[in-house]
Amino acid sequence: MEELLQDVKKDGLGAFLEKLNEFLEYVIITLGESKLTIGGIIAIAVSIFILLIVTEWIRKFIVNKLLVRYNMNIGTRQSVGTIIRYVLLISGFVIIVQNSGIDLSALGILAGALGVGIGFGLQNITNNFISGLIILFEQPIKVGDRIEVADVNGDVIKISARSTMVVTNDNISVIVPNSQFIDSPVINWSHNDRNIRFNFPVGVSYKEDPQKVKTILMEVATNNEGVLTKPSPDVLFTDYGDNSINFNLRVWTSDYINRPNVLKSQLYYEIFRRFNEEGIEIPFPQRDLHLKSGFEKLEN
Repeated sequence: MEELLQDVKKDGLGAFLEKLNEFLEYVIITLGESKLTIGGIIAIAVSIFILLIVTEWIRKFIVNKLLVRYNMNIGTRQSVGTIIRYVLLISGFVIIVQNSGIDLSALGILAGALGVGIGFGLQNITNNFISGLIILFEQPIKVGDRIEVADVNGDVIKISARSTMVVTNDNISVIVPNSQFIDSPVINWSHNDRNIRFNFPVGVSYKEDPQKVKTILMEVATNNEGVLTKPSPDVLFTDYGDNSINFNLRVWTSDYINRPNVLKSQLYYEIFRRFNEEGIEIPFPQRDLHLKSGFEKLEN
């Protein structure tokens, strides 16, 4: 570059353009009959950069503008947009390579070497990429779903080619490899819809009236704004415990699908308050201790 600048000072703009052309035409790589020059590499890099920007803009337009008209949920729109972007990226890359004058037949050896590399060193990356395509097509999970996989519990916010981003209730982003969703059991709380039923156990003393307990539990559930009225909540008399008679309060919700413990806390607070008002006893574990030996010697 120093020589180039010195020539510009000496010979003017014409010499500069001539030197610049020689610099851009300098051959770096030869593939068969094709020759990659510095200028060609720069043109390919710029074209790929523009391709990435344009395809991302098209994906956002399809997801946020076009498919909204068809009342699709956000997860389906994201999947369709991502698939279209991948197709455009692959097609655009092939067109860029062909127009750059590269002999594609000369890439056969490179493709073979890449295949060996994939077979040995890139198995996990390839597995995750293929798993990502399966997720986008089959949609076992979608953006916005509440999922549990590999001790991760959270909301899906992004599905990419290699991994899926899940945000927990503590606002922690967890990057989960896509293969986890194919090879491991996955709990999708909102696969069909956002209505989920939770079960909350409640125990009272044996002296209490089960029908009265059921009435109080039903009132607490129906008065909570987070509990759905359709399907309606219900109360089951589950069993006779060691120290209590046990009930199961079953409620449906769509608002607290990602915060079940918050709903549980709200209901338990209100249940405790109502039980105190009605004089219903909440039992605690009791044990009878029988001592049969050893006291005779102490008395003597």
